[in-house]
Amino acid sequence: MLRKFLSFMALALMLCAAQAQTYPVKPIRLIVPFPPGGGTDILSRLVATKLTEASKWNVIPDNRGGAGGTIGIAEAVRAAPTGYEMVMGQKDNLVVAPWLYKNLSYDPTKDLVAVAHVAYTPVVIVTGVQSRFKTLADVVAAAKAAPDTITYGSPGNGTTIHLAGEIFNGAANIKLRHVPYKGSNPAMMDVLAGNVDLMVSSLPSAISQIKAGKLRPLAVTSARRSTSLPDIPTVAELGYKDFDVSTWYGLFMPAATPKEIVATVNAEVNKLLATNEMKAAIHAQGAEVQNMTPDQFSTLLKTDYAKWKDIVKASGATIE
Repeated sequence: MLRKFLSFMALALMLCAAQAQTYPVKPIRLIVPFPPGGGTDILSRLVATKLTEASKWNVIPDNRGGAGGTIGIAEAVRAAPTGYEMVMGQKDNLVVAPWLYKNLSYDPTKDLVAVAHVAYTPVVIVTGVQSRFKTLADVVAAAKAAPDTITYGSPGNGTTIHLAGEIFNGAANIKLRHVPYKGSNPAMMDVLAGNVDLMVSSLPSAISQIKAGKLRPLAVTSARRSTSLPDIPTVAELGYKDFDVSTWYGLFMPAATPKEIVATVNAEVNKLLATNEMKAAIHAQGAEVQNMTPDQFSTLLKTDYAKWKDIVKASGATIE
């Protein structure tokens, strides 16, 4: 009996090894859990395009936006763990959303496997160049004079970016009115048109409009200044001590995806991220490369997941 069991295990290991060696034999779908045009979409398509070019794999982006990115994540969780379905996750839908949504269908620490960290980026507070707000202090003064009248757009309820605005409300003792959108692009169009006063955005979503002179950045929310916007102060520098909100992006697959496949994808992505071309392309989007092993990325997910429970609770934000 023992001999049969050992033979079975040996055969299973051989099959897994063979699967990893021949992987992939068909296109890989990359679920993008936000609509086209936003930071997640931009980075996802960059990774898909460059990975296809470098590895000769066929990686196909597939937008599945809605509900702060949780719809796309849920679809990835339900996918077969074969290595042919992966998702670009980030703090929004993996770390923040579980503590905001009361009936979320997944637990990111159990239902997904971390594959490859891609990039991290600060969040930026912007306004249109025609706006009356020239500094963050102008915003605070106006909000104190007329509470709940200054509006800020975000890519949706339950995102890190939404929470950045709520956390700033608490830090500055003001009340900005949150206007959620279904992704960054529609929020961007409205702040450019002056339909909302401000936008809190990931840097990749806003960087092109900032560089084009159409958006005025007021502050970044990370602990240190962005290398893409070195002249823009942090919120902490402007008097809000220890203010630090940033976000990260990375690839995940359904739980139970074979470890050999996870290791294969991780190696290919990290090889790509090490190239000067990819570093420059990601930096041009306002983000910075940070590669990790699957275990390191899993640890980051679990650490942030636990950390943001208290942050969300303190913010008072909830979503039905």
